[in-house]
Amino acid sequence: MVRTIAILDDEEDILKLVQTHLSRAGFRVETFSRPESFLRYMDHKQPDLILLDLMLPGADGLEICRHLKSRPEKAAIPIIMLTARSQEADRVTGLEMGADDYVTKPFSPRELEARIKAVLRRQEKLAPLDRGIKKLAGGQLIINPEKHEVLIKGQPVELSLSEFRILELLTSRPGRVFTRDEILDHLWGQEKVVIPRTVDVHIRHLREKLGNLASLIESVRGVGYKYEDPGAGSQTR
Repeated sequence: MVRTIAILDDEEDILKLVQTHLSRAGFRVETFSRPESFLRYMDHKQPDLILLDLMLPGADGLEICRHLKSRPEKAAIPIIMLTARSQEADRVTGLEMGADDYVTKPFSPRELEARIKAVLRRQEKLAPLDRGIKKLAGGQLIINPEKHEVLIKGQPVELSLSEFRILELLTSRPGRVFTRDEILDHLWGQEKVVIPRTVDVHIRHLREKLGNLASLIESVRGVGYKYEDPGAGSQTR
C-alpha cells in the first residue's frame, strides 16, 4: 500500500527536496505552499501523515494543527511539525496542540524519512489493549477503540492519537501506576525520540479535555500516572 504524505511549507526549495526524496522512498507526496489550498485538500482527502511548517505567511501552523485535531475525522492523522525553532518551549507547545513529532530545520531528508516511517510504524502497532467498549466512571466515560471514540456523558471528546492511547493504557489497569517511561514505551517503543516531559504535556491536555472527570487521572509524585475510578466496577462489552 502506497502511503500519502501531505506537506504544507511556504519554502519551495524544501517542498521540492522533500517531495523528491519521499517519492523515491515510495511515498505519494502532495505539496502545498499556501494554507488555503492545503485546507481545501484536507476537506476532501485523508492523507496518512502530514508534515506541517510552523511559520507560514498569514497563518499559524500551530492553529492549523489545533484545527485538524479538533475534527473527528482528521484527529487520528499523525502530524510532524517542521520548525526552525529549536527551543524546548516551542516543541512542547507543538506537542500540546496534538503534534506527534517535530523536526527542526535545517534537517536531513534521510532523518525526516526515518521519522515519518517511525510514526507510521507506531500507528500500525497501536493495537488496542481491549477491543471492547469500556464503560467507566459509572457510565459517564465510554471508550470505543474500534471507532477511536471517547464519550463523556454521551458527548464526544476529540483526542489526539497519543492522548487516546494514554487514556486507553491508564484505564486498562485502574489503580495501577504507570511510569513516564512505560507510557513512552507504550506510545513509541524503541523508536521514541521525544523528551520525557512529553508525557506530562499529553496528560495535561488530556485532563483539560476530560473536564469534570479530569481528577480520575492522578499524578503519583516522582513516579508517573494512574487512572483511579472511585465508582469501580468498570464494564467492558
